[in-house]
Amino acid sequence: MNAAYLFKLASKNMWRHRARTVMTIAGIAIAIVSFGLLRTVVDSWYAGAELSDSGRLITRSNASLSFSLPRTHAERIRRVPGVEAVTWANWFGGIYIDEKNFFSQFAIDPDSYFQLYPEFKVPPEQFAAFRSDRRGAIIGQKLVRKFGFKIGDQVPLKGTAYPGNWSFTVRGIYQGADDKVDEGQFFMHWDYVNETVKSILPSQADRVGVFIVNIKDPAQAASVSAAIDSGFKNSLAETRTETQKAFQLGFIAMVDTILVAIQTVAYVVVLIIMAVMANTMAMAARERTREYATLKALGFGDKVVCTLILGESLTISLVGGLLGILLTFPLAQGFFNATRDLFIVFEVTPTTLALQLGAALLIGVTAAVAPAINSTRVRIVDGLRAVT
Repeated sequence: MNAAYLFKLASKNMWRHRARTVMTIAGIAIAIVSFGLLRTVVDSWYAGAELSDSGRLITRSNASLSFSLPRTHAERIRRVPGVEAVTWANWFGGIYIDEKNFFSQFAIDPDSYFQLYPEFKVPPEQFAAFRSDRRGAIIGQKLVRKFGFKIGDQVPLKGTAYPGNWSFTVRGIYQGADDKVDEGQFFMHWDYVNETVKSILPSQADRVGVFIVNIKDPAQAASVSAAIDSGFKNSLAETRTETQKAFQLGFIAMVDTILVAIQTVAYVVVLIIMAVMANTMAMAARERTREYATLKALGFGDKVVCTLILGESLTISLVGGLLGILLTFPLAQGFFNATRDLFIVFEVTPTTLALQLGAALLIGVTAAVAPAINSTRVRIVDGLRAVT
C-alpha cells in the first residue's frame, strides 16, 4: 500500500466523525494560539533590553536605584578613558489627572541627553522652543495619540517624588527613528526641577537618579564600567555601572516570577490539549478495531495500521496547529493595540512560530503512540469479534 493511498485513507478516517474532528481541531488551534500569545508576551518584556544600545552604559547608586547621586559625578565620569559623552536623568513620577494615566517622566539636560539618544527625532524648531522655555516639555508621539496633547498645551502634574503641583508646556513632540523606539516618554528641564527642589527639598537638590554614559568602543564596556566605579570607591556615593541592557534586565528581574508563571501556563496549555487529543485518537482506534483486524487478515502488517493511526493524528494536529499559527498574527496585533502602554513592540518571532509548529507535531505524534501500540497487540480473531 503506497504512501499516497495511506494518506487518503487516513484523511477519510479523520472526517468520519465530523463534529468530533472539528471540535478537536478547534481545541488544538486555541491551544496553539494561546501558546503563541503567551510566548510573545514573555518575549516582549525582554524586547526593550534586547534593542538597547551596546555602547551605552548606565551609572547609578551602588546602594539602590532609589538613592540619588551628586550631579558633579558627571565631570569625573567624563574624564574616564574610553568615555565619549555623559548625560543624566531624574525620574519625576508625576500624576496626570489620575494615577491610571501613567507614563514615564524624566528631568533631563536637553543638549547632552538628546545627543546621546539620536533615536528620538525632534523637529529643530520645536527643540529650540523647548530649550528656551524652562517649563517646556518634549513628549512622545504615543502620548499625543493617547491624551490628544498638542504644541502649546499645558500639562499639569501632581508631584510624588517631588511634592507640589507642577505645570509644563508642550514645546516639542518626538518620534522614534523606527517602530522599536519608546514614544511614550515625557521630558522636562532638569535645571528647572532642580531649582524648585532647592526650595522644597534642599537635601535632594543637585542630585540625579542615573548617569547615561556613551563609550567609544562597546567592546570595552566592562573595563570602562570598572574604571568609573573604581573612581568613586569608598566614597559617600559609590556607583554601579552596567550596560543599558543589563540595567533594563534588572527591572525585568523584578517580575521574573510572573514571567516564569506565564511560560509555565503556555506549556501546560499544550499538555492539556495533548491529553484531549490522545483521548480522541484512543476513541477512534477503538471504533476501528474490526477494520484494523480486517486489514491484518488481508495481509497488511502492523506497520500499515500504525501508519494510518499516526497519519490521522498528525493530520488533525497539523490542521489545528496551522490554523492556530495563522490566527496568532491578527490576535497578537489586536492584543498589542489594546495594551500599547505595556509593550514597546509586540512581535511574533520566528522562534515562537517554530515552537508552535513543533507543539502541533508533538501533540499529533504523542496522541498516536498509545493507540498505535495497542493496535499491534490486538489479535486478528479478537479484533474481528470486537463490537463497535
